[in-house]
Amino acid sequence: MTRTPTTDEWGIDASWLDASDEEHPVAETTIERLREVIGTPPADLEDRAPIVARPGDALEVDEAEVTCEDGSVRHVDGELTEDFPLGYHWLQAPGGPRRRLVVSPGRCWLPEERTWGWAVQLYATRSRGSWGIGDLADLRAVREMAAGQGAGFVLINPLHAVAPTPGQEASPYLPATRRFRNPVYLRVAEVRGAGTVDLEEDAGRALNEGGLIDRDAIWARKRAVLRRVFDATGRDDPAFPDWWWHQGQPLQDWATWCALADEHGPDWHAWPEELRDPRSGAVGSFVAEHERDIAFHAWLQWALHLQLSAATEGMTVIQDLPIGVAGGGADAWTWQDVLASGASVGAPPDAFNSQGQDWGSPPLIPWRLRAVDYEPFIQSIRATIAGAGGLRIDHVMGLFRLWWVPGDAGPADGAYVRYPAEDLLDIVALESHRAQAVVVGEDLGTVEDGVREALAEHGILSYRLLWFEEDEPATWPAEAMAAITTHDLPTVAGLWSGADLEEQREHGTGTDEELERGRAALLERLPGVRRNARPETAVERAHQLLAQAPSLLLSATLDDAVAEQRRPNMPGTTDRPNWSLPLPVTVEDLPAHPLVTAVAETLATAVTPGG
Repeated sequence: MTRTPTTDEWGIDASWLDASDEEHPVAETTIERLREVIGTPPADLEDRAPIVARPGDALEVDEAEVTCEDGSVRHVDGELTEDFPLGYHWLQAPGGPRRRLVVSPGRCWLPEERTWGWAVQLYATRSRGSWGIGDLADLRAVREMAAGQGAGFVLINPLHAVAPTPGQEASPYLPATRRFRNPVYLRVAEVRGAGTVDLEEDAGRALNEGGLIDRDAIWARKRAVLRRVFDATGRDDPAFPDWWWHQGQPLQDWATWCALADEHGPDWHAWPEELRDPRSGAVGSFVAEHERDIAFHAWLQWALHLQLSAATEGMTVIQDLPIGVAGGGADAWTWQDVLASGASVGAPPDAFNSQGQDWGSPPLIPWRLRAVDYEPFIQSIRATIAGAGGLRIDHVMGLFRLWWVPGDAGPADGAYVRYPAEDLLDIVALESHRAQAVVVGEDLGTVEDGVREALAEHGILSYRLLWFEEDEPATWPAEAMAAITTHDLPTVAGLWSGADLEEQREHGTGTDEELERGRAALLERLPGVRRNARPETAVERAHQLLAQAPSLLLSATLDDAVAEQRRPNMPGTTDRPNWSLPLPVTVEDLPAHPLVTAVAETLATAVTPGG
C-alpha cells in the first residue's frame, strides 16, 4: 500500500519511498541540517506572497483593487470574474500589502493534430560549414529537412549559456543561466556585420576534423572573431541598442556577470567580496569602467536572438529546461538570496544508481521563491520558451519536490523538500498559453502518486519511452510525447550490437551480471527482430513499434536514425567524453541517408489520418 510521507513546516519529508514502494526514514541530522539551510520564513509571508488563481476562483481577500498588466484597474469582491484577464497583475486590499496576482488558464496550450519530430543534440549535429560544433544554421537545416519530411517539431538539447571562460562546461544541463543562450551556437559567418572582418573560415572549419567536440578550442576561435565583428560594427547597428534596452535589468546582469567572470573567473564565490553583490557600488563602478566588454556580451545575445528566430521559423522547436544552474553562475549570483547555500539537487538511490546522485545545482528555497513573487521561475520558463513554441521540463517532478543533498553529506543522505506545485504548474500554463507553446514534462524514473494526474490536468504532456514502458506502445496515453530512448540511455544500435554494454563495462557502471540483465530487459522491448539482424533492422523495428503509440507527439532521435552506437551521455562516468560526441553523418547528408528516410516515412505515415 502506498504511504504518504510526513512533511514538516519547512517542507521536508521525514521519509521517502523507492521504486519498490519501500519506505526509508530520513536521518534526523539531515533534517536538522536542511532546516538550517532553508531558514524560517517571515511571519507575514502568507499576507504578502503572490496569489495564483484562475478566472472564476474565490480569492484569499474579500475586497481589493487589481491593477492589471495593461494599466486598467478592476475591483474584485471575494472572487475573480469568469472573464478576468489572464496575466501578472497587482492586488491591493484595504490596509494590506500590495501583492502579485497571477491569473492563469490552468491548462497549457496543446496542438490540435498529432505529429512527429526529430530529437536533436544540436552540438553534435555538424555540417561542413560548422566550426567544430553544431550551430543555429545547422538547426535551420535540420528544421528544413524535418519540414520536408512532414515533421511538426524539433526537440533540442538546452541551449543555455555557460561561463564565457576557458574550461567550458560540456553538460547542457549545468548552465550558468536558464535565461540566456550559449554563443558557441552562433554561425559566425551569419552574424550581422561579419562581412566586415576576416573570419578565417578555413581555420574554423578545421575544428570539424576532431573526433570529439572541443568546446574550449571552438569557443576561443569563435569568441576572438565575434569580438572583432562587434568592435567593427556591433555598436553601430541601430537595432542593437534598442533591443538591449528592451531586455531590461536581466540582460544587464547577465552581461555584467560575463565581464566579471572574464576578469575574476567563472565562480562568483571566489570574486573579491565587494563584487559578490550585484547591486554593490563596486559592481556599479566595474560596469562604468567596462562598458564595451559588457556591451559585447549583450550583443552576443542579440545575435543569438536573430539566428534562433531564423532557425525556428515556421516550426515548433521544443527547448529543454534544465532542473537547475551552476552554483557559481550568473543566475546564482543574481538570485543568491533565493537559492540554497549549503545544499544541492540530486536523486535518491535507485535501481540505476545505488549511491544516489548529486547534480551539483543549488535548489531554490520554496518560501523565498514565493517571497520574490516567483520571479526566478517565471523568467526561466519564459526565456526558454521564447521564440520557438515548445518547452520540455527536465525532471518535471521537481515542480512537486526535489531531493536536497546537504553540502556535507553524500547523495544517499538527502531528503525530499516540497514545492508549491499548483502555483508553479499554473505559471507554466500561463506562459504556455501566451507563447502558444506545447509543454512536455520529463516524468521518468520514480514518479510519486498524483504527479502524472496533476500534469495531465494542466495539459502538460507525459514522456513515455519504449525502453521504460512495460506496456505495449498502443496502450500509451494520447496526451504524451512518445520516444524510444533519451540522451542518458542506450541508442537502439548500441543496445542491439552490444557496443553500449561493452562501454558500460569499460567505465565500470555496474557488475557484469547487472549490465547483462539490464541489456536483456531492454532487448525484450524489441520483439520481432532476429537476433542476428543488423542494427539498422533493429532501428527500423523500434520505430515501427513507436509508431503504434497514439501519443500526440512521436519523437525519434537523430542518433538512432544514423545507427549511432554511442549514447550522448553515460551517467555516473567522469572519464568518458559525455556531451562531446559528434554525429557520424553531416547535416548535408542527413536527408538522403536511407535509415533517416525510413524512420521519417514510418512516423509520418503513423500520424497521417488513415495512414
